[in-house]
Amino acid sequence: MEQLPVLAQEIRDELIAVTARNGGHIGPNLGVVELTIALHRTFSSPEDQFVFDVAHQGYVHKLLTGRGGEFFRKLRQTGGASGFLYRNESPHDAFGAGHAGTALSAALGMATARDLRGTGEHVVAICGDAAFTCGITLEALNNVVSSTKRLIVILNDNEWSIAKNVGAISSYLNRISTSATYNRMHHNVEEFFKSFPAGVEMNRVYTKWKRETKDFFVESSLFEKFGLRYLGPVDGHDFDTLQKNLEFARHCDVPVLVHVLTKKGKGLEAAMLHPEKFHGAGPYDPISGENRKPAAGSPPNFQDVFGLALTRFAKADARIVGITGAMPSGTGLSHLAAGVPRQFFDVGIAEEHAVLFAAGMATKGLRPVCAIYSTFLQRAYDQVIHDVALQNLPVTFCLDRAGLSPNDGPTHHGLFDLSYLRCVPNATIMQPKDEDELVDMLHTSLALPGPGFIRYPRGAGLGVQLKEKPALLAVGHAEMVREGSNIMIWALGSMVQDALALAEKLTTEEKISVGVVNARFVKPLDRALLLSHAACIPLLVTMEDHVLSGGFGSAVLEALQEADCRTAVERIGWPDKFVEHGSSTELLRATYGLAPEEIHRRVLARWRNLSAEHVAADV
Repeated sequence: MEQLPVLAQEIRDELIAVTARNGGHIGPNLGVVELTIALHRTFSSPEDQFVFDVAHQGYVHKLLTGRGGEFFRKLRQTGGASGFLYRNESPHDAFGAGHAGTALSAALGMATARDLRGTGEHVVAICGDAAFTCGITLEALNNVVSSTKRLIVILNDNEWSIAKNVGAISSYLNRISTSATYNRMHHNVEEFFKSFPAGVEMNRVYTKWKRETKDFFVESSLFEKFGLRYLGPVDGHDFDTLQKNLEFARHCDVPVLVHVLTKKGKGLEAAMLHPEKFHGAGPYDPISGENRKPAAGSPPNFQDVFGLALTRFAKADARIVGITGAMPSGTGLSHLAAGVPRQFFDVGIAEEHAVLFAAGMATKGLRPVCAIYSTFLQRAYDQVIHDVALQNLPVTFCLDRAGLSPNDGPTHHGLFDLSYLRCVPNATIMQPKDEDELVDMLHTSLALPGPGFIRYPRGAGLGVQLKEKPALLAVGHAEMVREGSNIMIWALGSMVQDALALAEKLTTEEKISVGVVNARFVKPLDRALLLSHAACIPLLVTMEDHVLSGGFGSAVLEALQEADCRTAVERIGWPDKFVEHGSSTELLRATYGLAPEEIHRRVLARWRNLSAEHVAADV
């Protein structure tokens, strides 16, 4: 026990050193160092199973389960540890995670399966306080006592998700953690059971005493109304207190929730002062906390271009509102919150509610804009179809992180949105080639009679100058960027620049006439232009930063098939696989055959094959 503070400091030093170099979720992990150590002292992983919600806070667990050294020092890099938990990385990762709110349901399923199998291992769900704003967590909470008698839930309460927590649940937890009566009661209980040995007798006496006397002094916690025994609040940085409460929970014969209070970013002053910034930080100076500055004159990020444009539009039109699910900075809506706070709404980690909330607003004449990462909109798919599209409501969805989020990996790549949206009636789907076109598309979507979806990548734009006044785009019309007669590349969004480079290389080096189209719209597709090209150009190439299955290239193939057109098509996009994390987009593209050189090789080979076939046919 006396060595634990030394171990905690060693872990914090390693966390700071690695994330300062690689970036990562430093704040959440610094906050759970003592808690994770105490969990591993009390339980025996992997026989006992830990289910971490989101796994933003899983780095300490990795270090304690044999994943330190060079593997951890390559955190979020190619060949190194993932920034999240994955079952294929270690037997200690009982359940994979990357989205919030999943731990309690998964842990309950595991505990129920354990009971059915007749084994005796413990299942522990480690949930952040923000997870309890997720509908799925509350659904699981409602089913705990009807499913198992043995489940341990750790409520890691640091008052933050990514941004400051919002809503009634957050306020309720704050009242519990600051209540003098509740804390005094907890202290008295602690003193009472100190006199008993650990084990069955302490469990029986303490449980009976607490059940029969506590409600005379203070109302039962919300969790006890759901049937869970509540322990806490507990100081999440005090080893002795943590150990006693976890040991007690281990012997409980009813589901138990341990409410642990932690400090996000503990051990790094900059992270404690700026918890939102250091939730998921890029590389930073561990002394000053300053991020590595981009090169002078670097273009603004797409998210900031979007946020500033929306703020400008909202100031001019009171009907326009912005909605985020606990990610004001990540989506760029922090600009709206600062500029027009009355028209900004953060609903917490509750994407389903965010979409339904927007739908309700739209029925009253407002023009809601839901800014949600591509990967997180998957969580609200039913609401997109059933509540927005079916009723043809004018809600605009801005899908940041479309394409790769390389360091974060498969739970965060936005590679599936075109496939899951293209089949939805009434949807207008578009992607800009640059930041100026993003503003045009936002302006256009705000004028649509039904739902609009705009996807755009993570990170910086191209540095193009924004027009003083945005253009209203003709819906379903593509843009001819470069003429050509042998090959026509239909490129979407960020791939337009790659297409232009490819066209120039093929034209200069191979003397092939190659044109480029900026598709702009995936739905409705510009069929008239597409079919005119198919009628006179031997090879069409599609390029998209998305999986090929059901994506933009599939839309082109469908349009050609419906027109009974046999023109050759070469589709460039991501394969039917979950793409792992990696050091950079360039490395991952090279791994999956999407590096510029490989695309050039494929297109040239297809052209030569077609040319050879034509020669053979003529002969």
